[in-house]
Amino acid sequence: MEEKKKSPGQQPAANTTEDSSSKQETTAAKGAVQRKKFRINTHIVMVVVVLLVVFITIFQLKNWGVFIGQDEIFQDGLGEYDDTLDLMLPLLDEEGRPVQTPTDRPLNILLLGNAPFADDRDSEDGLANIIREMTGANVYNCSITGSYMAAENAQFNMYDAPMDAYTPYWLAVWGSTGVNGITFERAEEILKDQIPADAQEALDTLEELDFNDLDVMVILYDATDYLMGHRMYSDDNSTDISQFTGNLEATIEFVQQNHPRIRIIVLSPPYAFSDVIDENGEYVSSDVTRYGQDVLSTYVIKEYTSCAGRQVTFVDNLYGTITEDNAKDYLTDNLHLNVEGRRLIAQRFVNALNYYNNRQ
Repeated sequence: MEEKKKSPGQQPAANTTEDSSSKQETTAAKGAVQRKKFRINTHIVMVVVVLLVVFITIFQLKNWGVFIGQDEIFQDGLGEYDDTLDLMLPLLDEEGRPVQTPTDRPLNILLLGNAPFADDRDSEDGLANIIREMTGANVYNCSITGSYMAAENAQFNMYDAPMDAYTPYWLAVWGSTGVNGITFERAEEILKDQIPADAQEALDTLEELDFNDLDVMVILYDATDYLMGHRMYSDDNSTDISQFTGNLEATIEFVQQNHPRIRIIVLSPPYAFSDVIDENGEYVSSDVTRYGQDVLSTYVIKEYTSCAGRQVTFVDNLYGTITEDNAKDYLTDNLHLNVEGRRLIAQRFVNALNYYNNRQ
């Protein structure tokens, strides 16, 4: 047979296939190199993002805000922060409507308590007389030196605790009804020369006083109950007169039931130190020293709770008037008020007294 002639440009089939494969390998290799060149490093991206955020933050702070130092912030003093337990409640009538404090005549105000009202009672610097000056009211000071809120016994026992006769509950009952007068006579017999010098004056005032003429009754006992370790409260009997809050609530309940037209204002004890003295000769805080159930601040908190439950005005002197921070400026010792301290207490009382009148 005659052999076919090959055209000059024709290559063998096998060679064509090999050339094609080589070209594909070359193209793939180039693509791999290109992909490798454009691979993104995530760590570098994260660093860039963080630097960008920091830059933007610094830019905003420098251009949109102004740094102010503490000296400039407090150039006018530290300011005031009102975080008290004050409870301002009006007297309500039988239909639940507020009874306005009379303004067309002098008010008749009864004071029950101990040292804050009793100290310097005959001086113009006495707390009762400062209140009289500020209000123009008829003020009946029936406080008794050395008395306390919580009776030591639930039932009066003249031999065991004759001073129980001068707790607010028995004083309110005596002043309102004249009942249980024998209690004070027996207390006087037992106490003899230890009877407080102002006790008889207080009893005589209560005997002459007509509770139906009273507008306001003010109760203020200092930290004496705390220092004596008297019981504070009872969950089983809220009017147990042998408890600090119990005697208070029993007094409030009696007055509200028998003289509903009297507005009751309770002033908490101002701050007092314990009577413990440290190695530096300083009185130890009443927030770390316990004599009875708890520290002084808990007595005040429980007193506030009782007033809230009985719907009477409560003025928080512990956190709002004479506090641990300023107590040394207003106390003569660990307990008793100086004249400036009395004026602070008086002003806080007057503010509470006129709280609703000022909002007419």
